[in-house]
Amino acid sequence: MHCSFVDRDRYGRLVGNCNRADGRSVQKWLVEQGLALDWPRYSNGAFAAEQVSAKAAHRGVWQGRFDPPWDWRAANADKVETVSEQSTGFGLLGSGCNVKGNISVNSGEHIYHLPGQEYYDETVITPSKGERWFCSEAEARAAGWRKARR
Repeated sequence: MHCSFVDRDRYGRLVGNCNRADGRSVQKWLVEQGLALDWPRYSNGAFAAEQVSAKAAHRGVWQGRFDPPWDWRAANADKVETVSEQSTGFGLLGSGCNVKGNISVNSGEHIYHLPGQEYYDETVITPSKGERWFCSEAEARAAGWRKARR
């Protein structure tokens, strides 16, 4: 398999294109199998034909009825609880990703906070504002964030 990363999304995650060893697109295959959806907002319909095929053949998610995630989120925005603080103390969903990437209200600076620092516990991460969790200090620095002074 070969992947090339082409961008970062608004949360700083890598966005890429991957091809299998035989040269076929992984994204295309996933949509053909009904294991992923073509999201026109981002793909510009690149996998629309594969989605039509998967839907007609009732493959993957197309075996039953469901709402595309973006439609469900839009229809239920007032009912969805967002997680702004971790409850486990062990990082995002217990994954060990416990470095908080916060954007300063005053300066707009991207600052990361480590467990044990002065304002770590009070710092709330709001992904919709571009804030995010990191799995290591090195990851935060590589994304261009600076360490909190206290």
